[in-house]
Amino acid sequence: MENEIILVNKPKGITSAKVVDIIKKKFNVKAGHTGTLDPLATGLLIILTGDKTKQFSSFLNFPKVYEVEGILGIKTDTFDLEGKVLAKNKDKISKKQLKEVLKNFKGEIEQIPPVFSAKKIKGKQAYKLSREGKQVKLSPQKVKIYSLSILSFKYPYFKLVLKVSSGFYVRSFINDIGEKLKVGATAKEIKRIAIGPYKLEQAKNLKELI
Repeated sequence: MENEIILVNKPKGITSAKVVDIIKKKFNVKAGHTGTLDPLATGLLIILTGDKTKQFSSFLNFPKVYEVEGILGIKTDTFDLEGKVLAKNKDKISKKQLKEVLKNFKGEIEQIPPVFSAKKIKGKQAYKLSREGKQVKLSPQKVKIYSLSILSFKYPYFKLVLKVSSGFYVRSFINDIGEKLKVGATAKEIKRIAIGPYKLEQAKNLKELI
């Protein structure tokens, strides 16, 4: 596994850093990933080993494609189901209303990362500060949505597929949809299915690798 590009189908409940550690220990190689997936999220994780780690910069600007399932009518502090519920709303939303709101999310937009994220503030990850009970304030950042469509809708659940720029936070996006609809929304499932030319179907399950 020295000097390779390894495509991993990351399972739920494990951090991206943990996957890298497993690869390092198993094959005794230098390794790193090219873009974090939340523990909740599954899907494509690219790991570079050995001399391939020198190519990190060439992966940074690849667009990414996600499938995400959201739930309407619930807002959490982490923007996913692992967080504390902050509010609930029983106002029913239609697919037509969702379609209308999604028109606000085309092209370049400003997005505030989740306070429970790996985004660093003065060298410390935001989620660690949040868990310590500290006030975390993150600045908006510009990201792009190249394409966006509804895969399915059955209130309160909806599933989307979207192609986005690097630095995009899917959980923030789902939360922002809920804010626009004024009922709240949180992420239930997130799956990354592509990074640039690399596809999830090319990836191996972690168990196959170790």
